[in-house]
Amino acid sequence: MAPSLYWWAKDTHRGTPVVVKMENPNNWSMVELESPSEEDFMYTNDSVPKGGRNKNAKQLTWVLLLKAHKAAGCLTSIASTFFSLTSVIRRRVAAGRTDSTDTTEIENPAVKSRFYSCIKVFLWLSLLLLGFEMAAYFKGWHFGAPDLQLQYLYTLTSPLAVKSVFDSLYSNWVLIRMEYLAPPLQFLANVCIVLFLIQSLDRLILCLGCFWIKFKKIKPVCNQKIVDLESGDGDGYFPMVIVQIPMCNEKEVYQQSIAAVCNLDWPKGNLLIQILDDSDDPTTQSLINEEVNKWQQEGANIVYRHRVIREGYKAGNLKSAMNCSYVKDYEFVTIFDADFQPMPDFLKRTVPHFKDNEELGLVQARWSFVNKDENLLTRLQLINLAFHFEVEQQVNGIFLNFFGFNGTAGVWRIKALEDSGGWLERTTVEDMDIAVRAHLKGWKFVFLNDVECQCELPESYEAYRKQQHRWHSGPMQLFRLCIPDIIQSKVCGDMFDRDDSC
Repeated sequence: MAPSLYWWAKDTHRGTPVVVKMENPNNWSMVELESPSEEDFMYTNDSVPKGGRNKNAKQLTWVLLLKAHKAAGCLTSIASTFFSLTSVIRRRVAAGRTDSTDTTEIENPAVKSRFYSCIKVFLWLSLLLLGFEMAAYFKGWHFGAPDLQLQYLYTLTSPLAVKSVFDSLYSNWVLIRMEYLAPPLQFLANVCIVLFLIQSLDRLILCLGCFWIKFKKIKPVCNQKIVDLESGDGDGYFPMVIVQIPMCNEKEVYQQSIAAVCNLDWPKGNLLIQILDDSDDPTTQSLINEEVNKWQQEGANIVYRHRVIREGYKAGNLKSAMNCSYVKDYEFVTIFDADFQPMPDFLKRTVPHFKDNEELGLVQARWSFVNKDENLLTRLQLINLAFHFEVEQQVNGIFLNFFGFNGTAGVWRIKALEDSGGWLERTTVEDMDIAVRAHLKGWKFVFLNDVECQCELPESYEAYRKQQHRWHSGPMQLFRLCIPDIIQSKVCGDMFDRDDSC
């Protein structure tokens, strides 16, 4: 029976199928490998089931060797990745690169060289001290609670004690750490703990405020219902509004943003759209200008502005647009960044809040994100920004009538901008700057959590890093500049007057 069972064995390929891709002799990769299963080793040559084949020891050896080679390749790749990362860090430190991608700012080469020299000295000193600590540990310097072996330490530092050179150096080093380095470090640690507790208390109060808003169903209410323009109702509140879109080399998103603002549901005679282009690329300028001309032919009241002298970045761009002579004919200004796409009813849901409320200076809408589920980075950003809008800005808007302007998707009363001093180029956070100055002048803000404006989140770490660098580079500078104004403002004066009356 056995010969008849294996009559096909001579003409059929036997063994584990392995496909090896050979692009060149020095670079090859294993594409497919079918390892033996447990059933392959359950039968001998005399007990092979019908229709099955066994694996011999030679095939098993080849499989194990290939798997071992694959594991060695993984270890080699990890080592090469580590060395490449080390070389990249070394090149970046040597070249003196920073996170800033702005090439217009001229840095002092001598200052930058000294700065990175200090960094390299600090790194080498840290490695030296680490080696010193490890050597001391292996020599028996094991400090333990509660006295940290201080008696033994003072004995070694005594001039009459007999000790080695290493013990003498290390004992004096530990005393220096204990008497001079530990107290300021402990003080800084305590300060960090206090700041953490303050921030945690602030977050807790904000969460309780958000819960109260949800429980009581509190939200800003405008003095006018939404009016349908097609119904012919002429009693609606439709003041003169300017829509501004500052942009710079926005070749990918300019069409969507321009189309979105041109489709806003608002009387054409009461709406002016300004495309504030700061692009330095002639091709991008031409494309944006052509898009504006196309919408002009379709009846949109839209103009294209390009500055010859590009100073002050976004703040300078907005300031230049507000200096136009026709701005005096308008009452409100709406700002959208180039990657924002408002819904057609955006103005009809925001501008009516200004009616019969002369103290209101800003109406801010919430951001929504079209790519929030793109990857893990966008999901994490959604969690952070959802807390910012849902909790921070909503609670501050309801209870304090103040929050930081987001720089886009907001409607300003032009009188409030002029009364606050207009756009200033003194910081990189011009939106926060104008919000603080407007609040110090007594203007109130309203945040609409149910009005959303679509935009996109950064999908790559490099884009996210650049965005966070812009958002965090100016608040401390603004705090330093605004401290005198905050102390001398009428808001603080009214607060002190209320305390005295009590």
